[in-house]
Amino acid sequence: MTRILTRSLLLALAASASLAGADPAARPIPNPAPAHPELRHVLDEFGGEAGLRALMDDFMVILLDDPRMRPFFENSDLERVKDKLALQFCVILGGDCVYDGLDMVESHAGHEIRRADFNALVEDLQIAMERRGIPTRAQNQLLAKLAPMYREVVNR
Repeated sequence: MTRILTRSLLLALAASASLAGADPAARPIPNPAPAHPELRHVLDEFGGEAGLRALMDDFMVILLDDPRMRPFFENSDLERVKDKLALQFCVILGGDCVYDGLDMVESHAGHEIRRADFNALVEDLQIAMERRGIPTRAQNQLLAKLAPMYREVVNR
């Protein structure tokens, strides 16, 4: 069941980090504290902040190789997207990072993101996590926290 949730949750992340055309003047939402301190052990399974940054490097390569996802990212500031995603994941997993990116609704407005787009992004994230050897249980714990973002991301 968690794998099914996975299909409905991660475009939220990548797009929130910054899809091409996101308004850089929109106000960021900084987090004051870790979102889920009880998941700090899961962050460790991802390799901490450094592991998340390495994951984002792999993830971006996969996204750009995927013809379904390339149009959303090819004209983006890829370093910024990777940085914001790593920070967002870090906060979600109880890390001491500070996410200062846009909220989900603002960052996805006008991008016409469909359920199929969201699901494709989740598939690509799963591929990246598998390639990095992240335990399935840790993957599912992250994905379960990301799933509720679906409502704020899919807008078409």
